[in-house]
Amino acid sequence: MNILSRVEGVDWDKGNIEKNWERHKVSSIECEDVFFNVPLIVQEDEVHSTSENRYYALGRTNDERYLFIVFTIRRNKIRVISARDMSKRERRIYGEEIEKAAKIQE
Repeated sequence: MNILSRVEGVDWDKGNIEKNWERHKVSSIECEDVFFNVPLIVQEDEVHSTSENRYYALGRTNDERYLFIVFTIRRNKIRVISARDMSKRERRIYGEEIEKAAKIQE
């Protein structure tokens, strides 16, 4: 998905920074890491895209923490809505993508 090609940065809402830390102990820096590491899986979240397009990302931080992030794009900036550790199922999907990427590089 190429929705990130025109992104110019991250726009943080103080409430979401605090919520992600209080609920899941995920920092804003960890969220930002995910968007700079590969592989990064991004899909549209059609179920929750009622008032604006929402997306989710599966990715890893620089410290190898695997995160699931829900976000939207406002004025060419990523706006993180929620972030948490990946579930077992999400880690499996992410692992499959890592394997595909490794095979392509061989």
